[in-house]
Amino acid sequence: MAVSGLIMLVFLLFHMLGNLKIFFGPTDFNGYAAWLRTIGEPALHHGWFLWIQRVALLVALVAHITAAAQLSKRDLRARPVRYQHGQRAKATFATRTMRWGGVILALFIVWHILDLTVGVANQDFKADQPYHNIVADFQVWWVNVIYLVAVTMVGIHINHGFWSAAQTLGVNRPTRDKAIKTLGSTLAVVITAGFAMVPIGVMTGLVS
Repeated sequence: MAVSGLIMLVFLLFHMLGNLKIFFGPTDFNGYAAWLRTIGEPALHHGWFLWIQRVALLVALVAHITAAAQLSKRDLRARPVRYQHGQRAKATFATRTMRWGGVILALFIVWHILDLTVGVANQDFKADQPYHNIVADFQVWWVNVIYLVAVTMVGIHINHGFWSAAQTLGVNRPTRDKAIKTLGSTLAVVITAGFAMVPIGVMTGLVS
């Protein structure tokens, strides 16, 4: 679960940085999207890199969900009787929402692919025009709500998940604990803010 989570975290960071190119205009953004399809050429055929990336991310996602389900079952078996006073007082909001947050994010990923990759959920989708598709998409208020809620859940998930992954992999130590938590929180804020800037940019007219 830790390894698959870190793989997806690296993807999110680079995906967020790529999305921010939308503020440089349609030529730069569409050119960036086209360049992604040429990565690896001539060793790879046109578009192969994206498919390799998609398969790797799908494997990581399935592994992450499977591990989460297995850990939940193990947790229930270890404690078949519920705590009398609910969860421990030290449990944070991020800890308490990890499971439901994960389910929400899984559903959002499916919707996001249908919306901006396949285009069936975007009424004004045009193939090979990602800049147009994003601007058209985020002019719909409820799409912005879905997106902003989802990226907020991503941030909450990262904030807790990063520290948990470090603990699972044995990276954290008493002397590093604060630094690891700070790094995880910083990544969560940066990634959430970076993704949120795109719909906010469209809503405010910075991107049009």
